[in-house]
Formats: sequence, C-alpha cells, structure tokens
Amino acid sequence: MTALLRKLLLENFWWKLFSLALAILIWLIVTFASHREAKPIQRTFSHLPVSVLSATDDVHHFQVSPAEVEVTVQGDPRTLQNLQNKHIRPLVDLSGVGVARELRQRIEVSVPVGVMPLRIEPTEVQVVFPPDR
Repeated sequence: MTALLRKLLLENFWWKLFSLALAILIWLIVTFASHREAKPIQRTFSHLPVSVLSATDDVHHFQVSPAEVEVTVQGDPRTLQNLQNKHIRPLVDLSGVGVARELRQRIEVSVPVGVMPLRIEPTEVQVVFPPDR
C-alpha cells in the first residue's frame, strides 16, 4: 500500500508540481478578472418627460404634475456611457382608471436591457382630468 502511494506521489513529481502551480495561477487570474469587470456604476438623468399610457379609445386630455422626473439607473460602465435620455421612459399607466377628476399615480420606468432603475424622484405624480366641455 505504501509503495503504491509513494509511486503515485513521487513519480513525475516535478510535472505534477508544475501542473498544480499552473492551475492555481489560472484560478487567480480568472477570479481577479471577474471581480474587476463586475462593478456597476450609477448615472442620474434629469428632466425626463413623463408619458401617459391610456386605453386606445380614451380621448381625455391629462395634465401631469410634475411633468418631468429624475431617474437614477445602474449598469455596467460601457452600457451607461452610451445611454441617452431618450432611452429612459418614465410613464404613468392610466389604462385601468375609470372616471376621476384627479388622482395620484405611481411612475413606472422603462429602461433598456442591462440597465436597472434605482431611484425615481418624485415617485408619484398628480394626474388631473380637465372637465368635459
């Protein structure tokens, strides 16, 4: 039994030691490269106009106050570097709203793939329905 263990360990010892050192080196390179690459950054976009989403047969004219919001997003640096205001769409969904004069509605944000919205300021808007003429 000891002869077998001695043969397994000591035969081609330097090649085995070299292979182990190479495996450790590859593991370290992959680990450090993945940690450096995975650092997302944040970017804030101001004065984004709020869009209103309503049913197609709805002919109301809505007033949204405030009409602009500020959105902070997070993503990898390359994606956020190319991101523009037109790629971020804050919207208010009024498709399920019946008859109302005014209400507060939460803002939803549509962003491209790979970008995550972190903060919307303000989070809600006041929606006013003008009286019918």
